Formats: sequence, structure tokens, C-alpha cells
Amino acid sequence: MQQTPVVGLSVAVVKKGKIIYTHSFGNKNIEANTPLTDDCLFRIASISKSFSATSIMQLAEKKKLSLEDDISNLVGFKIRNPKFPETVITLRMAMSHRSSLNDSQGYFTLDAINPDKNKDWAKCYNSYEPGTGYQYCNLNYNMIGTIIEKKSGERFDQYVKHHILDPLKLYGGYCVDSLDNSRFATIYEYNDSLKSFNASPAAYAPRSEEIKNYTMGYSTPIFSPTGGMKISAPDLAVYMIMHMNQGKYKGKRIISKESAKQMQTMLSVKEGYGLAILKTDKLITGKTMTGHTGSAYGLYSAMFFNPEEKFGIVVISNGCHPAYTDGFNAVIKKTVNCLYDNFIAGKNSITILLHTHPTCSATSQSPAAFRSCG
Repeated sequence: MQQTPVVGLSVAVVKKGKIIYTHSFGNKNIEANTPLTDDCLFRIASISKSFSATSIMQLAEKKKLSLEDDISNLVGFKIRNPKFPETVITLRMAMSHRSSLNDSQGYFTLDAINPDKNKDWAKCYNSYEPGTGYQYCNLNYNMIGTIIEKKSGERFDQYVKHHILDPLKLYGGYCVDSLDNSRFATIYEYNDSLKSFNASPAAYAPRSEEIKNYTMGYSTPIFSPTGGMKISAPDLAVYMIMHMNQGKYKGKRIISKESAKQMQTMLSVKEGYGLAILKTDKLITGKTMTGHTGSAYGLYSAMFFNPEEKFGIVVISNGCHPAYTDGFNAVIKKTVNCLYDNFIAGKNSITILLHTHPTCSATSQSPAAFRSCG
């Protein structure tokens, strides 16, 4: 953090399937000079997609839908690449970004791809046949959120709360007004030319008026199933452990082993992408890691685990330098490797300095412990 511009970092390390370390560094809010703490909530961006995919797997297990279903039938209007009108675009294709869709018309409303709402709907499709190519597309997951509503009968944010967060005893969600906004870590975007950070209030825009006029099964992008989850780093680590353990955490099964395996199986080998979960050997040298990244409004996040060795790392920054290395934000990649080297690989010896109070001989790892000592 001294080497590179960073507002704050919140981290969690999992070893042998258990959280062994959490800590937060830097600021929650620059203007108020408030420190970042472990209970701070972040909009984690695209890691949110895995919550949507997990919800779909639950509905598939209940036979309410199939990953091979025509997404047109699930969403409620025609979704076909005009260059390949006979090729069905399946739910699995959308979940793995192999649908041939793109975000050129935006993704904050389903109007973008609805032929009755947008005269340029055809621009939402690439030139290759669905199922034959890969392009990361946020619109895919905002449609998937809509499908969750239609097939569950619950509003998207409530479904995720009731079927994933609550069973795991996690605090978070997609609806800003349902959360304690005093816990939100302000997100900042870095201006490289001015060498300064600027707050991004849109990251936590409540969209209260839009929610008042909500249409079930269509207004879902308001909650951003593609990127709108708000959660702390330690709670995200618990969710990560569930996926590491093939859908189970402390005796509570969220999805079946088969569903977890499907999510973690690469469908686009070059990109390493499965169903809202990817595999990479570019994050930690010599390790194939499973998880997802996120970036939006200046925030950068990473949630990656190794299911065989049962370790994992969560890193969230509410603002840092935007440079990339090997496809990852450089600050996030360096932080992941620092945590791996010290807590998992044991490459570096860690010296803990014990501070002793001069008069009462109290000993602690932190001088802050002495503040209440007379």
C-alpha cells in the first residue's frame, strides 16, 4: 500500500477449509478519515455473478428449470442472434458467456435486448454462432436474475437472501435500502493524471423510486444480479468455503456436489470460464485457482480458492491504482500473493513485535491496546 496508491484493503485467508486471518487496512472514507474495518460492506462487482449462478443451480435441482432451456422461454421475449435465427440460446450458454451477446446497448435494463423496446436490439449480438465463442457480458447475468424471479416467485434480492445468505448466516444483499449503509466502504476511482481518488456514490445508489415501481420478472437489473452484491470480506470468505467444499458449509448444503462441480467445470477452456466461476494459473505461480474477480466504480475484488489444498483468499479494495498484471489488477494480485506466501506457503518468516507498557508491564501485539490503561 505504500508502494502503490490504495485507499483500503480488506482481506481474508482460508487454510484447511477454515478462516485463519482477516484484517482491514487503510480508509473506509478518505474525507472523514475513518479506518476500514472487517465488518465494512463493499459492492463486490462481478463476484456477484456466482450468487446468481448458485441460485440458478438451486432452481435446477428443484426441477423448476433446466440449463438447456431456451432462454427466450425463460425471460419471456425472443432472444435470438439474427445471424443465426435457428440456433437456440440456452441458459447454460448465458451463464458461461457463450451466448454470443454483448453489452454494446447497455445492460441496466432488459429494454436493451427486447425487440419491442429497442430498435437496435440486433446490435446486442456478435457475429458468431451462439455456443461457439466467448465474450464476457453483463447482460447475460441481468437476464439470469430475471429468470430467478420468474421461476422462484421471489424478488431477486429476497431470493438470494433467503436461500444463500440466511442459511450461511451472512450479512449482505443486493438491496441498498435493506442494509446498514453506515457500514458501506466508500468506493473511490483513481485519477492517474491528477494522482487522486474521487468518490463513486453511484456504487451504492439505492434506486428507491425504481423499486417502488418494480415489475417482477422484468425490473430485475435494478438490483444488478451481474454485480450488485454488498458483503464484507470475512462473510465472502465463508461463501467461498461453501464452494470450496462443493456446495456445503458446516453441515448446511446450499447446492449439490454435482451443481458445484458444474459451476467449476471449464466450458471455455481458453478463458477458463465455467458457470460464473473460472480457473486460472496466472494468479499464484504454480497453483490453479478457482474463483472470480470483480471491478466497478473503482473497486477491485478477488475470491479464489484451491479445492484440493483447501486454501483460499479474498481481497477487496475500495480504491486503488487500476494497472493490470497477467489479467489481474496489480494491487489485488500482489496482495493475494503476499497473503499466500505468508499464511499458506510459509515462505516468509513473520516477526510479531510485542509492545510492553513501561509502568504496568501489559503486553500486546498492538499499542492500541494500551489506550484504556491508566
